[in-house]
Amino acid sequence: MSLDTRVIAALGAVVVIGAGTVGGSIAFASGQTAHSSHRATLTVGNSSIVADPLCFNDGNPLTEDDQQKCQETATQALKDGTLPTSDVVVADMVGVGVSPNVAEKGWWAFTNGGSQGQGGRYSLFSYAKNTTYSGSQSAAKLLNASGKTLVTVVEGDKNSDNPTAVWYFQLNTQD
Repeated sequence: MSLDTRVIAALGAVVVIGAGTVGGSIAFASGQTAHSSHRATLTVGNSSIVADPLCFNDGNPLTEDDQQKCQETATQALKDGTLPTSDVVVADMVGVGVSPNVAEKGWWAFTNGGSQGQGGRYSLFSYAKNTTYSGSQSAAKLLNASGKTLVTVVEGDKNSDNPTAVWYFQLNTQD
C-alpha cells in the first residue's frame, strides 16, 4: 500500500498550518508580539518577572542628565508602586538574568539591602560579560530592613561611567 503524493502533500500542509497556529497562539497567549532584545529577569523562588529597561537610549550610553532623570523616574515609580514587583521570604533564593546581547556588552546587579558593613548595598552579580545569569543567592543576605528592597540591574562597559540601560525591580518582604 502506497500513499498518493496528494495525500502526502495534504498531510504536510496540515502539519505546517498546525505548527504555525501553535506558534502564533503561544506568542499571543504570552502577550508578546515583538521580541525585545533588552530584557532583564528577576527570579525569586519559583517565580520570575521579565522587564524592559526603565532607562534606555537605543543602545547608546546614558548621559549624566539621562542618569539623573532615570533616578528620579525610578524614585517616583518606587513611591507609586509601579516598578515590577515580587514578594519574597527570607528562605527564597534570588537571581537575575539578562538577554544574551545585554550579557555581550557586560552587566552587573545589586540591591539597596545587605548589612551596614556592606554600606547597605549588596552585590547580586559583579561585572561580567557573556554571562546571562547571576546565579541564585539567599534572600536573607540581600534584603533591606524596611521590607522593600530595590534591585538594580545595569548594562554597560565597566570602564565607562555611563551605563547603556538600567532596570529596577522591587522585592516586598513577606513574613
